[in-house]
Amino acid sequence: FFRKLAFRFLASSWTVRPSPPLGFALCLPELMASAAEESRLAAVQHIVLVMSGKGGVGKSTVACQLAWCLASQGRRVGLLDVDICGPSVPKIMGVEGREVRQSEDGWTPVEVALPGAAAGGGGRLCVISIGFLIGPDDAVVWRGPRKSAMVSQFLTDVNWGALDYLIIDTPPGTSDEHLAAAESVMPYKPSGAVLVTSPQQVSTDDVLKEVSFCRKVGLAVLGVVENLSGFVCPHCAECTAVFSSGGGERLAAQCGVPFLGKIPIDPELAACEDAGQHFSATASASRPSVVAVQEVVKGIVSAVTAGKAGPRAFGGGEEREPWRKFCVVVKSVGAPRFLR
Repeated sequence: FFRKLAFRFLASSWTVRPSPPLGFALCLPELMASAAEESRLAAVQHIVLVMSGKGGVGKSTVACQLAWCLASQGRRVGLLDVDICGPSVPKIMGVEGREVRQSEDGWTPVEVALPGAAAGGGGRLCVISIGFLIGPDDAVVWRGPRKSAMVSQFLTDVNWGALDYLIIDTPPGTSDEHLAAAESVMPYKPSGAVLVTSPQQVSTDDVLKEVSFCRKVGLAVLGVVENLSGFVCPHCAECTAVFSSGGGERLAAQCGVPFLGKIPIDPELAACEDAGQHFSATASASRPSVVAVQEVVKGIVSAVTAGKAGPRAFGGGEEREPWRKFCVVVKSVGAPRFLR
């Protein structure tokens, strides 16, 4: 319905302004470009979403370790946690209990102190999460429109400043938060999505749906990361395949996207995240899991800079043109009370 309505308006060169009671807006490409120039996201060079159709596979681990490593290499990095119901990024990054401040320039993200030598390398790491706005034991009991509005506000009202990378940690599934994030970043040509899976087929089957989601919204797939790939013994550092192995690689081959690497289960990695510490800077550089994390980060950076991935990166599927033709933005402004 909305596609037909939008094409009808485009054919007659009309522009529909936002309507408070309904909260719908149809924007011509020129309006989208001007809005993009004025937005705070215009100063972000690369936007990377970390996604998965399955819960518990380590999306937050991959997102946080990616942000840590990029910032330690001297890059300016923002980390956005859009997992509204289960925000774990503040604890992993060691900034739990901090507060987000608001100024005339918008919300100010929480700055993360970089460890050791990385602190003087020119890098920057800042975080936004709903975990800063609620108590540690508070449950977020919101319906879809309100969650979508919060995600959009995180992306548009936060004063990120100039960033080399904005990493977006998403919840499992293909629902409200994913649609809100995709709609908000599409005008800024995001670099793409990193898909995280565990080796077993019950996980890869669900992640396959996330690849389909990326195809439908025109979001590039940068590659697949296989997390929980084996167990690293804390005594001898030998890696044993607990959940089987190779599922992520097979998924990448099936979808025609790059395979970015495997990250094994490591008790030291879990301990570092519980303590809010940078794993690669704390553990031994020769540890298999540290090497694996570094290789995954290197693969993601290569995929971003090379621009190899694209909307066709799923079995040769067609590129979705409606994102380039018009934009439908749904906000919760004026939503009925029972939806709030």
